[in-house]
Amino acid sequence: MATVLYRIGRWAFRRRRLVGGLWLGALVLAVAAAAMAPAGEEEDLSMPGTESQQAFDLLDERFPQSNSQGAEARLVFRAPDGQRVTAAEHRAAVEDTLGSLDGGAQLASATDPYETGAVSEDGTIAYSTVTYTVGAVDLTEPTKSALEDAASQARDAGLTVEIGGSALDAEEEPGGTTELIGVSVAAVVLVLALGSLVAAGLSLLTALSGVAIAFGLVSALAVPLGLTSTVAILALMLGLAVGIDYALFVTSRFRDESARGSEPEEAAGRAVGTAGSAVVFAGATVVIALIGLGVVGIPELTKIGMGGAGAVVLAVLVALTLVPALFGFFGRRVLSRAVRRATRPGSRHPHPVLPAAERPGIGIRWARFVLRRPVAVLVTAVLGLGTVALPALSLELGLPGDESKSVETTQRRAYDLLSEGFGPGFNGPLTVVVDTSQSGDPRATTDLVAKTVRGVDGVASVGDPVLSRDKDTAVLTAVPQSAPNSGETKDLVHAIRGAVSGVEAGTGAGVLVTGTTAMNIDISQAMSDALIPYLAVVIGLAVLLLMVVFRSVLVPVKAALGFLLSVGAAFGVLVAVFQWGWAADLLGIEQTGPVMSLMPILIIGIVFGLAMDYEVFLLTRMREAYVHGASPGEAVVSGFRHSGRVVAAAAVIMISVFAGFVGMNSPTIQTMGVGLAAAVAFDAFVVRMAIAPAVLALLGHRAWWLPRIVDRVLPNVDIEGEAPSRRVPDPATEPDAAVRRLPVGRD
Repeated sequence: MATVLYRIGRWAFRRRRLVGGLWLGALVLAVAAAAMAPAGEEEDLSMPGTESQQAFDLLDERFPQSNSQGAEARLVFRAPDGQRVTAAEHRAAVEDTLGSLDGGAQLASATDPYETGAVSEDGTIAYSTVTYTVGAVDLTEPTKSALEDAASQARDAGLTVEIGGSALDAEEEPGGTTELIGVSVAAVVLVLALGSLVAAGLSLLTALSGVAIAFGLVSALAVPLGLTSTVAILALMLGLAVGIDYALFVTSRFRDESARGSEPEEAAGRAVGTAGSAVVFAGATVVIALIGLGVVGIPELTKIGMGGAGAVVLAVLVALTLVPALFGFFGRRVLSRAVRRATRPGSRHPHPVLPAAERPGIGIRWARFVLRRPVAVLVTAVLGLGTVALPALSLELGLPGDESKSVETTQRRAYDLLSEGFGPGFNGPLTVVVDTSQSGDPRATTDLVAKTVRGVDGVASVGDPVLSRDKDTAVLTAVPQSAPNSGETKDLVHAIRGAVSGVEAGTGAGVLVTGTTAMNIDISQAMSDALIPYLAVVIGLAVLLLMVVFRSVLVPVKAALGFLLSVGAAFGVLVAVFQWGWAADLLGIEQTGPVMSLMPILIIGIVFGLAMDYEVFLLTRMREAYVHGASPGEAVVSGFRHSGRVVAAAAVIMISVFAGFVGMNSPTIQTMGVGLAAAVAFDAFVVRMAIAPAVLALLGHRAWWLPRIVDRVLPNVDIEGEAPSRRVPDPATEPDAAVRRLPVGRD
């Protein structure tokens, strides 16, 4: 592989105008396609095969005139202090408000609270349920404006009015201030790490180009493939983070080779042949982890994984082709000023100049410290991560609802008013769907189900059944006594399902329990069931891939175990921030609550791939030194000498990019940003830079052991770049090599 990539690097350098033109054309086409494509639709979270999803599907089949997962709003009215909403003037104001909604093209129905009994016992709060024929994202601005104007009309009449439900939910758009801050921090780190504005700008330019193409493609394919805004944001987040890192590693290797005296074209070839090999395998682990999300069986999660994987593939292709092409345009300006002066013709220092990373620095001193005290470093790091991971034992999962929104939003205020007037469980009603098509007496069966549900402890009330047009399906609404995301409500769902199983056996009817809480339980259970198979597939493939890369059995196993430590610590941070509220104000988290159900497996998938990035980049240089005759300890020091500072810079960049998304209003993106930033910090600075060298020091030569039979079976990918090295002598061994350069670029 190294030979192939070496040739690609040299070809891209020589054909830089062609390569640059092709990528520019791809960028223009992607942006144009995104601009012309219709906006994608936000899809409701679904879990095919679960009871709650079966109930939604049955409702869509038996109630074709309605959309079981369509947009819904609740207009909540509260009378002034000391007054009742049932007073004549307030009743007239409420009815006039609801009357102003009539005639909307997307409006399905708006209930009258006085006819449906939707008035609190003390008479101070009432609500109307407004349903629509389309999903929340498909609601037009006139429809939303009509809803808000109706609320304003009631407020003018003296009532307090808030709007709950999904009708006013907005699609999250990237491009906020915090993301720009993250990119700015990344730019500063690049300048400090590379010591050159040109080199830093090159890494940013190539990463942004790849991200723009990925984002454009996701936007263009949103409608045909059903991609949501979360897919686009994750593609942006991952593409930007790995794009900068991959470009940084190739650029850093190019600078090393150039500083050693290689001609620019040769340096580009060697950079892509060595660092490019690491980029390919690092990217492959990320892609495997993301595509593996399809194992869970949640369509939205599968699309997120595919979108992120596509962005990573683009980042790899950019690093292998566009980056060396830009080396041809900028030439020696990619080098730091000191190196350019030292290698200029006629310089007093005609010999190759060691890059700054090779001079004794904090990385080398740290590596030697770990080699002297491997046990102490290993125990301290493991205990530290274990302590941070302890809060993960209290992890609670849930689907974000209005209760997770800021108290400044009308949705949250509506949620609080409904809880005050009708009880905490009113915001999370359970829907019981009774399929009586195989029952002898549908009415008696429905009554029996209602009686059974009412008899379950924890049920506050059960509404009258709503029958389908053919009278073969009945829908009951059961209101719990407890809040939607509480453990009591989850236990109640299981209790109801257990109680109605006897009715099913005795009547032949099908009884399904659904609703937000039920869907959350089903999704959490499905992901728990899929977690072990997912980890087995992803970790198994990644360990095999790393075994091919490092020609070792223990190094890949050590990498996988280190990942478990870092992801456990990341979950501990999520619990502390999003459930317990630690540093929530500092991070702009306005409301604490359960962690979104999708987050554990999503973060595991993404973090595993990213964790292997640093494993590959750092240990590739160690492996390279070891196979060239260095002792195990010297190989560790060599890895930190060449890659320690660059890996640290790459980690800071990735942390900055992920942290930049914490400022978005979406709880999903906020959770993902905090979790990924924390996981990368733990993995890069604790697992890869402390635990990894400590374990290698303790293992010694055994770390690089591979059974002969396995060695013969595994393909030799030559990630150390031995083949390109044999093709052209190492310039570091030739005194005159430092002054031989192609006439490319300017000083």
